[in-house]
Amino acid sequence: MSDQVGSRSYGVVETERGTMTQSTETNMTRTQATVRNLLDRKGEDVFTIRPAAALSQAVVALRDRHIGALVVTDANGTLLGILSERDIVRKLAETPGQTLPQSVEENMTRKVTTCTPDDTLISVLQAMNDGRFRHMPVVEDGRLCGMLTIGDLVRHRLEELEYEALQMKQLIVG
Repeated sequence: MSDQVGSRSYGVVETERGTMTQSTETNMTRTQATVRNLLDRKGEDVFTIRPAAALSQAVVALRDRHIGALVVTDANGTLLGILSERDIVRKLAETPGQTLPQSVEENMTRKVTTCTPDDTLISVLQAMNDGRFRHMPVVEDGRLCGMLTIGDLVRHRLEELEYEALQMKQLIVG
């Protein structure tokens, strides 16, 4: 038996201890994965570039490392911006034939959305979706300590779904 109230769905579950009501909120209260959980498995490697570097250097780094973005930092490692493939493609369209000699600083995204290791993965995914970007630097105490990509989050979610499916199969089979 289930009822719809507003946008929340409620289900009634019969158990040995009586009837329990479940809501979307109570189903979501299990411990949610955090950025720290993912970084512990993925590692904290972050590929950076200096603002004075030429875009041609950034393109080579992106190609050689098989990545989609570089974090732009100063000599002290302070986050100054991010340069993504998307930034480069836009500039190529605006200044054909004149783009690669330009500096990273001229073309980077300066307003960078970051997260912390204690943020939940679902909140990071929501921010990426809302902001329409695919790379998010992780910062703790002002120090760059990792990078998450949309691919990292999707991979993690797929692993969660596979694990949940396995648990359901084991529950059914016994």
